[in-house]
Amino acid sequence: MYQPAHIGIVSISDRASSGVYVDKGLPALKAWLVGALHNPLTFVERLIPDEQAVIEQTLIDLSARCCLLLTTGGTGPAPRDVTPEATLAVADKVMPGFGEQMRAVSLKYVPTALLSRQVGVVRGGCLILNLPGQPKAIKETLDGVFAAVPYGIDLIGGPYLETREDVVKAFRPKSAIKPVAAPSQD
Repeated sequence: MYQPAHIGIVSISDRASSGVYVDKGLPALKAWLVGALHNPLTFVERLIPDEQAVIEQTLIDLSARCCLLLTTGGTGPAPRDVTPEATLAVADKVMPGFGEQMRAVSLKYVPTALLSRQVGVVRGGCLILNLPGQPKAIKETLDGVFAAVPYGIDLIGGPYLETREDVVKAFRPKSAIKPVAAPSQD
């Protein structure tokens, strides 16, 4: 039986949070995760402005009840883009490989990936990753880095996430692979 997982998804945008346009980040995150994971998922969603204090408090609140927290938006060089600063301010540990790999993946598609300041961190028992803001870029980035996420969550005490291998195959050392019990046929 697959373990349930609570996942936080946060879209950070002044304009979407004020109703100027419809947010596309939250639906993109949710759709990718539902398609990629076998686990029963409970999403905790937030649509917030690019305000560092608001972002920090949201990350603190959601990391206390989620094993994974994905943000979208606010990672560029514009003055209002403060998602990485907020994320680093609440981090217990920085996971630099995630930021490096997210940029490397994005560089396959656009040269402006060099302008991204995405980070990955651990806060308590939660892995927090900053993703780009556009649905296409969200998918490309998750396709490129998610293989490491389930084992990372194992290491910080979270639920055992099972991926759908046709979307992304989780990598775990052989010693960390657990057999999954088949669902009952009652």
